[in-house]
Amino acid sequence: MNEGRANLKLFSGNSNPALAGDVADCLGMKLGRALVGQFANAETRIRIEENVRGLDVFVMQSLCIPVDHHIMELMLMIDALKRASARRITAVIPYFAYAKQEKKMAGREPISAKVIANMIENAGVSRVLTIDLHAPAIEGFFDIPVDHLRAAPILADHFRKHHKQDDVVVVSPDAGGVGRANDFRQRLGAPLAIIAKQRPRPDVAEVLEMVGDVRSKTAVIFDDMISTGGTMIEAAHVLKERGAVAVQACATHPVFADGAVDLLLDSDLSELVITDTVPLPGDRRDPRIQIIRVAPLLAESIRRIHENRSVSELFD
Repeated sequence: MNEGRANLKLFSGNSNPALAGDVADCLGMKLGRALVGQFANAETRIRIEENVRGLDVFVMQSLCIPVDHHIMELMLMIDALKRASARRITAVIPYFAYAKQEKKMAGREPISAKVIANMIENAGVSRVLTIDLHAPAIEGFFDIPVDHLRAAPILADHFRKHHKQDDVVVVSPDAGGVGRANDFRQRLGAPLAIIAKQRPRPDVAEVLEMVGDVRSKTAVIFDDMISTGGTMIEAAHVLKERGAVAVQACATHPVFADGAVDLLLDSDLSELVITDTVPLPGDRRDPRIQIIRVAPLLAESIRRIHENRSVSELFD
């Protein structure tokens, strides 16, 4: 290990061990040894199996399905590391769950993202490292530093390698995602189109209208996450009707609900570009699904945090 990182340790829960291993490889180190399992009664069992006293510790866990179980793993790992006298603990959360529940939509509802933020902070972390929060305001739910990484630069690199600038139109699938899509299209030097929609009920999208011209272009629908796939599928249908020669979907977090992958692959989408913040089951691999690695981005961010250097410089 590099001498400057001798007091750095990286541990992982069970949500995305492949990504954690990839990050460790990028850092030129091995994952810390820890028992992360369950007792016979299904309660989570955690034991840190090496000395962390006085060390700078990073614990990686994407809060993906089964969401609540992976949250509990993270909480207990943080507590175990704190009680083992780690000098500083950083929670590396590539995908932050409950991020769509950052405000009350009706009376007598929780602000779930705030509850999760409180749990993580109260468990004993010193800072949080995450990628593409659905609602950036969630950063303000923490009273500790939050390093909020963006996947747009590495996703834009993929499209620059495979498409000519003049052939692409970036599409925001709803008004709320215009900021994200506009940043992405600026990185590509492409025009922007916007689809307006409403949700008659949760997880059901209804397309209303589109602003922008996609005729004879490859339309790239850009969003931060895909869950049921309904938004992407409806948007792809409208874009094809409006004259797009091909429609591709691009998202950071593949938070696929049951059946979502099949629906997406049976739609008007010709390609689906995602990152590996959330693991894609091996039996769902398809040539039309392109997975972009985030490990180099996470590893460089961890390195900079450990060395007390700027993380925001990565996006200047």
